[in-house]
Amino acid sequence: MPTMETSRNEPRSFVVDDPQKGVFLLDREALVSEDVLRAEIKNIFAKCWIYVGHGSELKKNGDFQSRRVAGRPVIFARDSKGQVRCFFNTCRHRGALVCTERHGNVRRFSCVYHGWIYNNDGSLARIPGDEAYIENFDTSGLGLKSPARFEQYRDFWFMCLDADAPALTDYLGKATDYIDLVIEQSPSGKMEVLHGTQEYDVQANWKLMVENSVDDYHLPTTHSTWLNFMANSGVKVEPPKDKDLVLPTRGFAFDLGNGHFTTDNVNFRGRPVAAWIPLYGESAKAEMTEIRAELVERLGEDRARRVADTNRNLVIFPNLVINDGSSVTIRTFFPDGANKMQVTAWALGPVEESESARARRLDAFLTFYGPGGFATPDDVEALELVQQGLANWSDDRWSEMSRGFGREGEQLNSDEHHLRTFWRHWNKLMTGAQA
Repeated sequence: MPTMETSRNEPRSFVVDDPQKGVFLLDREALVSEDVLRAEIKNIFAKCWIYVGHGSELKKNGDFQSRRVAGRPVIFARDSKGQVRCFFNTCRHRGALVCTERHGNVRRFSCVYHGWIYNNDGSLARIPGDEAYIENFDTSGLGLKSPARFEQYRDFWFMCLDADAPALTDYLGKATDYIDLVIEQSPSGKMEVLHGTQEYDVQANWKLMVENSVDDYHLPTTHSTWLNFMANSGVKVEPPKDKDLVLPTRGFAFDLGNGHFTTDNVNFRGRPVAAWIPLYGESAKAEMTEIRAELVERLGEDRARRVADTNRNLVIFPNLVINDGSSVTIRTFFPDGANKMQVTAWALGPVEESESARARRLDAFLTFYGPGGFATPDDVEALELVQQGLANWSDDRWSEMSRGFGREGEQLNSDEHHLRTFWRHWNKLMTGAQA
């Protein structure tokens, strides 16, 4: 078995990546170590673009959302002039939170400790008892601090703590092609986060959620109940003829660069963007036919088929997942220690869709991804069982992740190519190794 010994001048690697032998192994210390977590905070979360929120969460001037992003309390806000902003939720005086509400609409934020007040553009509005300062005391630089970078792609807003990071669009690279497929579901090109947020903790390392979000290999075993439910609901699933596939449909996995990757599958589970299945009932058929006709007219037959008849689980490195399947789900997660993560998820849909189409979308979101749905409870249990098993990591050190390694042509969604994509980029950032 491999060892972790390296020469004095070589950075330590957490992976064994041997194309000649077709072997890829992950050192399980990466999934249990608090020292590794501290290095991740420095080398990954402080360097990469991290998802903050969607612009539709701030519909009116003065709207705000306060949340934790990469472990930091921030305020995601639209100021009185309509500009979208991001501030650290930290008073410049003594460091207290200046916003304790989860969301709302305000002109100003007020610190409850000493009463310092900030406008919704982040500027300092008032210091109580300011006569105690010298006459020419400069307050111009005492507004709320912002991340070094704050940019958006198609109303998905990201922050970056590294002022020297590449532009967001350069960072996203080919991942923008898959974000576009999501946005094109809307005739106006405008999507909105639907009311309601899912929040839950998982007693497992955060990187296991990255793997699970795109690991189609686990579908027939972990989600057999859901597959049976679909079959019993009249959904006909034609297994692929390839003898080496274990999944109900054929799909592929793609490396999109910069650690981003996606699955890209032929759809069988029905989409509110006009892939009708018996589960939706005959009453939905006419409306979904109309939705599809609009897609064809607007996008052309080939692009409409791409939007309606395929689904994808897209990972934006390090911790954003956009599941574009039977519904569109935005999911983020952040470590709360090496063995625990906090997960947040939202549903996304076209702003103009009808009440009935919206109901189908929400039903699909809750049925599969909801906290009581077919997928989420099973996935949480599976990940927590993994973390429990990793207690033996020092005596059973390596996770085997070689499935599909060396396969000619396109990588299948039942392979582990996309998982290796994540771990290679993670390992590069953690070790400073060259690509």
